[in-house]
Amino acid sequence: MSAITIARGDGIGPEIMQVTLDVLAAAGAQLDISEVEMGEAVYQQGEPTGISEAAWELLANSPVLLKGPTSTPQGGGFTSVSLQLRKQLGLYASVRPCVSYFPYVHTRYAAMDVVIIRENEEDIYGGVEYRQTTDVVQSIKWVSRPACEKIIRYAFEYARRHGRRKVSAFTKDRIMEFTDGFFREIFLEIAQDYPELVYEHQSLDIGTARLTSHPDKFDVIVIPNLYGDILSDLVAQITTGSVGLTGSANVGDGCVMFEAIHGSAPNIAGEDIANPSGLILAGVMMLVHLQQIEVAEKLKNAWLTTLEEGLHTADIFREGLSFQKLGTREFGQAVIERLGRKPRHLSPVYLSKQPTPTAFAYRRPDIERELMGVDVFLDWTQGSPEMLAKRLPTLEPTETGEAWTLEMISNLGVVVW
Repeated sequence: MSAITIARGDGIGPEIMQVTLDVLAAAGAQLDISEVEMGEAVYQQGEPTGISEAAWELLANSPVLLKGPTSTPQGGGFTSVSLQLRKQLGLYASVRPCVSYFPYVHTRYAAMDVVIIRENEEDIYGGVEYRQTTDVVQSIKWVSRPACEKIIRYAFEYARRHGRRKVSAFTKDRIMEFTDGFFREIFLEIAQDYPELVYEHQSLDIGTARLTSHPDKFDVIVIPNLYGDILSDLVAQITTGSVGLTGSANVGDGCVMFEAIHGSAPNIAGEDIANPSGLILAGVMMLVHLQQIEVAEKLKNAWLTTLEEGLHTADIFREGLSFQKLGTREFGQAVIERLGRKPRHLSPVYLSKQPTPTAFAYRRPDIERELMGVDVFLDWTQGSPEMLAKRLPTLEPTETGEAWTLEMISNLGVVVW
């Protein structure tokens, strides 16, 4: 029996969670389930994180969380539940398998089978913002060696242990030379430890274009946070025809969170039309993590058989391609009825029995440091840069006798003096 925590979430979350729990139980999953509340109801109770203190206490000692989609209120002061969980629980790696189910689900990509592994805590998507001046607000993009090493090594280990052949990194290092350049530098460094794997670095824009035109050229993609969020949703949509067909894992050293990649879709909540597949597939990933491999294989093969027989929810239903349009609960029941069967045309799954390790040592390099200067931000609206430069006197000498002098004035990255 494996202990897990569940959160039903908002919008369609409770519907798809119940269906997922039903198919997990029918498949024979051995789960000891605790439940926490997070999301809209907790926000309304005055908690800006959307997660109660009682939930944090339980999650601190819970190794696995199966989470339904949650809503974040519009406006300042509220933080995404998923973002809070990633940061507080150290869930540094987002793992999203993107697979096409052609020809049974409409897609232009017959042979897409790509895993996107996204850094989950840093980058500009870390959500650190502030007002710099009256007219300028700023969002911080930060990239650290420990985080880069963890996510990149995770990607190579994932490829090695799952029989993958290639790891690609996407960045915009020619524009953001310090941050994205740092990510690329560490990627090329770590790649040397995996001589059996092909590796490459591509510019984000060119790499994305090539991925959408020649998906068979890619296998595992490791990518910084914000780019990864956009790319993985894009690939999931164009690969499967619906973001409702993709599950994900958020991996940390002490906890792993499994969820569908889509939002809470409050506009269709309660209508019994949502596709529960994303959360069901997240449940399959959870079973693999818990080493309940046979149950995971049985459930995934039953789900594939359901797709193959044209039993589809509204988001993927196509006249002439699908056989019957099912509601949320009907789809779950169809999967249950096919437990023990394997697809005839889609490839049956045989899942890896080797979980990817989650703890990697950080190797701090020896670097000599020298203080070259400091940056000072001023809210100046009273004249030209030349006028500002004349009004900034040379600062008093330091303890070493050196005086600080003004070297440069820039505005939004452009040197103006």
